[in-house]
Amino acid sequence: MSYDLMVFDPAKAPVDKASFMRWYGEQTKWAEDHSYSDIKVSSEQLQCFYEEFILTFPSMNVDDDVFEAMEEAGTDNRLTEYSLGKEVIYAAFAWSVAEEAYKMMSELARKHKVGFFDVSGSDGEIIRP
Repeated sequence: MSYDLMVFDPAKAPVDKASFMRWYGEQTKWAEDHSYSDIKVSSEQLQCFYEEFILTFPSMNVDDDVFEAMEEAGTDNRLTEYSLGKEVIYAAFAWSVAEEAYKMMSELARKHKVGFFDVSGSDGEIIRP
């Protein structure tokens, strides 16, 4: 089980919570006709967010030497699984970094003017720019 967060293109997501949750359900069917590991399919705002975010929480899909270096440094718990869609970036974190991931993702979402959804949160907080 992972700690999951999501950022989204606010121009594409419904505003009211019930509609948003239906839209979220459609997004997480992962039915878009592309690879979910290519950031180039995402909007420019999401791409900018991702490029900055992965500096602290790199993708799990790293080279073996990068993984080994992170493991030696004790930072391999920062490796994150991403699903990159046209309108969303879904991230699955280790629980040990949940608090830090939440804080950084919500801050960078504001900076890059994208929406933020606390998927794993008990109240499912949705923050819009």
